[in-house]
Amino acid sequence: MSVSLANKSVVERITDQITNAIINGELKPGDKIPTEVELCESFGVGRNSVREAIKVLEAYGVLEIRRADGTYIRQGYDDKMLYPILYGIILQKDSKEQIVELRKVIDVGIFQEAMKRMTKEDFKQLEDELAKMEEKINKETPSSQEMFEADVKFHAVIVGILDNRLLESIGYYVDKITKSSRIVANEYILDHGHQEDFIALHREIIEMFREKQAEKIHEIVEKHYKYWEK
Repeated sequence: MSVSLANKSVVERITDQITNAIINGELKPGDKIPTEVELCESFGVGRNSVREAIKVLEAYGVLEIRRADGTYIRQGYDDKMLYPILYGIILQKDSKEQIVELRKVIDVGIFQEAMKRMTKEDFKQLEDELAKMEEKINKETPSSQEMFEADVKFHAVIVGILDNRLLESIGYYVDKITKSSRIVANEYILDHGHQEDFIALHREIIEMFREKQAEKIHEIVEKHYKYWEK
């Protein structure tokens, strides 16, 4: 992993080089990385820079420090690996439109795969979540917060069909980032009496799955976001 570190942040170059070693297969999940002394010699840098780079990669979920043993390449996925992307989205100006676009693209892919795998039990779960959603939205004093939570649970059933932890994590963080804007959209729905349309949009998703109408996925995803995009 020997490399010249000139003209770039030392810590950044160290993290880049370790990352490249993983990508190129020089280091594999579960491997113990060289000691701090060995990394210092390899990169020609001080120990503080190496320690800082290791801390950065540990924070990203790439490295795992085992006290009195050493530092290892993490085996498997860790939610912390999404943190840099999460903060990049949060801190980006006017990110709502891009998040909506991202969510649409993800939903299209999820719907396509879920349609192939759905079971009777999955349909029952979706129907149950839709019934709970309808009950909450038709209360005398419906809550935009409860609408949001019901919507999240409905879509979580669909994502869960794929049994893909990475997609579940991305969905969780997208929900977290977009919560406030979606609650505002729900308030618009309640204020303008569009509750039945909100329910109908979700019922249409279930019917699309039941009839295996893959050609309708893009259209239904677009319709599903019409209130959020206002």
